[in-house]
Amino acid sequence: MKYLFLIVLLAMATIATAQRVKGRVVEENGGKKLSLPGANVVWEGTTEGVVTDQEGRFELKWNNAGKLVVSFIGFQTAIVPVSASGKEVEILLISGEELDEVKVMTRGNTTIMSTRGPLIEQVITGEELCKAACCNLGESFTTNASVDVAYADAVTGAKQIQLLGLTGKYVQMMTENMPNFRGISSLYGLNYVPGPWMSAISISKGAGSVINGYEAIAGQISVDYKKPATSEKIFVNGYGSSEGMIEFNANTGVVLNDKWSTALLVHGDWLSVHHDSNHDGFLDMPEKKQYNLMSRWQYKTDKWNLQFGGKFLDEKRLGGQKGFDKSMRGEYGDDKLYGIGIDARRYEGFIKLGYLMPQFENTSMAWIINYTDHNQDSYYGVRNYKARQQTVFANYIFQSIFGSNENQKYSVGMTFNFDRFDELFNDFDIAAFKPTVTADFIRSERIWGAFFQYTGAFWEKLTVMAGLRYDYHNLFGDFFTPRLHIAYAPDDFTMLKFSVGHGARTANILADNSYLLASSNSVYVNNKLLVEHTDELNRLDMEKAWNFGVQLNRKFILFGRMLNINLDYYRTDFTNQIVVDNETEAGKLNFYNLLGDSYSNCYQIEVKYELIPRLDVTGAYRYNDVKSTIGGKLKRAALQSKFKGLLNLSYYTNMKKWQFDFTTQFNGSGRIPFNPAIPSEQQQDKFDTFSVMNAQITKFFRKWSIYIGCENIGDFIQKNPILGADNPWSSSFDSSKIWGPVHGRKFYVGMRFALDRN
Repeated sequence: MKYLFLIVLLAMATIATAQRVKGRVVEENGGKKLSLPGANVVWEGTTEGVVTDQEGRFELKWNNAGKLVVSFIGFQTAIVPVSASGKEVEILLISGEELDEVKVMTRGNTTIMSTRGPLIEQVITGEELCKAACCNLGESFTTNASVDVAYADAVTGAKQIQLLGLTGKYVQMMTENMPNFRGISSLYGLNYVPGPWMSAISISKGAGSVINGYEAIAGQISVDYKKPATSEKIFVNGYGSSEGMIEFNANTGVVLNDKWSTALLVHGDWLSVHHDSNHDGFLDMPEKKQYNLMSRWQYKTDKWNLQFGGKFLDEKRLGGQKGFDKSMRGEYGDDKLYGIGIDARRYEGFIKLGYLMPQFENTSMAWIINYTDHNQDSYYGVRNYKARQQTVFANYIFQSIFGSNENQKYSVGMTFNFDRFDELFNDFDIAAFKPTVTADFIRSERIWGAFFQYTGAFWEKLTVMAGLRYDYHNLFGDFFTPRLHIAYAPDDFTMLKFSVGHGARTANILADNSYLLASSNSVYVNNKLLVEHTDELNRLDMEKAWNFGVQLNRKFILFGRMLNINLDYYRTDFTNQIVVDNETEAGKLNFYNLLGDSYSNCYQIEVKYELIPRLDVTGAYRYNDVKSTIGGKLKRAALQSKFKGLLNLSYYTNMKKWQFDFTTQFNGSGRIPFNPAIPSEQQQDKFDTFSVMNAQITKFFRKWSIYIGCENIGDFIQKNPILGADNPWSSSFDSSKIWGPVHGRKFYVGMRFALDRN
């Protein structure tokens, strides 16, 4: 600790004293001043400038020009004299014109790259989410270059997220900084967050902050729900698609008085139409019914901020061969239909309490508690998997500064996490052609942790965030999680970031991979049949990895508009990984600890520019080099494209009466894993490049809007997504070899109504 204080004292003594101008750009709406993110702030007669952040704030080195030119599409350009007094200035932009009480509308950056904090992250705003139908969290990354979402298999409708070339189990999923959708809910959790409920999504690549836990290996994704005091008074969204999906969303926010506010959010979706576009006898998408309800409350004063609430979800999925219904569950044989059912019921409750300590400058503390109870009853043919997970997460955070220097901050706290898993599973023995005995897996995990995180700003150009966690796990003992983030800004238009950190997670082999049960493979652990050797689960160690990342963000003023170029590279090295091997031996889905190398290299370039007024263009290219040792051989990750390209065009007319959005994704070729149960001459070892195009048109009115769109415009579908579909009770049946779309062109139409508060 004494060395840390010496570093801080040295930094404080060498901080530069160059004069700077700070300020905030706002607009006036309904008598209130609102922040204006994405506004251009440039010294008159120069190219020295910045873009305001999400809160409309900016900071510039002093220039003898003495006048700032502030511009934003749809507003009158302002030329503001300023001085180097050190006082923060507020600049009010006036709307360009007003006709028939309809204000000229504009928008800021809908995906905001963080250039101020040390973390490598970006924020997807609510407006970006509206560029597509965005029925749930799994459909929120259509226009995002960093995150991929694809179906895990061809029958259950489960979706998997990919970040830095790694599957979603290596991404820490959070809701408002509370770890969520872990274990049993990891496969279907993306469908549990309705799109219209979200106000923003934060994506942090690589090693994240130690405050939220040790589980982030590839990154962290945190969802912010609409808040009671700031959400619409009334919001309604209706949606329908050509494949028969119907969805309804509504939320209301009520400000009870100057301290209390509350919100109610409601969601329902239904899919009952049967589709079999490739005529293989299996439904392309399962029947689905989901009901989702959330109630939240907020109490806020100058010192206290209390939020609490609860959420309930009920979802039922029914898929498999056409004609199957629940009454046929448990039947098997060549003359019987193969069916799949997943019934889930989930309860959540949370409380967040923050306190600003007026007696100490820049000092606060917070308590976060989250409880989840998730029940799932599922079956895959004659296999049964029934599970319950109860989770308690508690986090105490104390934040302050060293001395009186607000550029030198620290956070310290403690974390407790409890997970109880109760899983019942019976397999299906293909050789004996009968179900196996039912095995009961009960596991309780208790993890106590403590963390310290330091954030320091030096010489107005360098920011350092260093964190360390210590955790004690009742099953795996104690371990440390170090993480370091460095951000360097040589000028206002350039930002270089570096990160390195360690992450770990407990593998839940059935919950993480339950979609693989829709195959003929029996489940093994360390080459021993799971239901006969349940003790082998205790021999699997925690998954652990190191992540290294570097990012360069550079802005240019080109023809009076901002050109944003972002380059990044990440490498993930596993020191231990649970290998999922279903391609070495026929009839085996084998789990074991890594014996060899496993790594991921991910390279990405992303460019954003307003090509002409009101036409935003985003282009990106990413290359994935992901390999793991499977069956003693180092192999490229299966069912994953080597590269991905993205082009997004978004245009809106003057006064924002119409908006047009178009996205195309280019996906490279990849490896198809070998199925030992099928002759090699009947298999393909790779898939070719393909592209998927989506488009949406939105018409805006004063309080409501309508939108129509089309997904997968080119109607591209993976051929024969289910192996052995003609005989699902045979050793060749497998529905998990998915690398492309499993359903074709889809049209949709929707309506949004919003009664906003002033």
